[in-house]
Amino acid sequence: MDRLYVETKIMAQDDGAVSGIAWKFAQADRIGDWINPGSFKATAMPLPMLFGHDQNDPIGTWDTAEEKADGLHVTGKLLIDDVPRAREVRALVKAGAVRGISIGFITKKSENRAGGGRTIKSLELLEASLVTLPMHPGAQVTSAKSAVEALRLAASIQRAAAQIAAR
Repeated sequence: MDRLYVETKIMAQDDGAVSGIAWKFAQADRIGDWINPGSFKATAMPLPMLFGHDQNDPIGTWDTAEEKADGLHVTGKLLIDDVPRAREVRALVKAGAVRGISIGFITKKSENRAGGGRTIKSLELLEASLVTLPMHPGAQVTSAKSAVEALRLAASIQRAAAQIAAR
């Protein structure tokens, strides 16, 4: 599964409602991947809302995903009445400690980009996670360059492993 990180303005309400932009169009992420508009058209709802891509840490559901001119907008709900971890994450979002959304997906159709990365034309969106360290160029993280480089290397290794497995 591919993962892309994007910093966005996440709004979390007291009732657990959450909204944000899961992917901004017209911008590549830090490893050079670019997702074309229309790539999310087959997204099935509801979509799992995880914390940090941990499949053992579901915290809610994304109920709508809508492509707009600037990107993929998502709205959902943290399950604060039923899941204690969701209450913790809501507090982190409201405090500004968690500011990013990262998508997990399977690439269906893509092309390599000059200079690195891919142009993704079709994908299957599997989940969207709330994350502390977004990888999109709009991210404001400035004191974790080594962590960003480690994430870039991990993503490259994952892509290479997937290509080898597909052969």
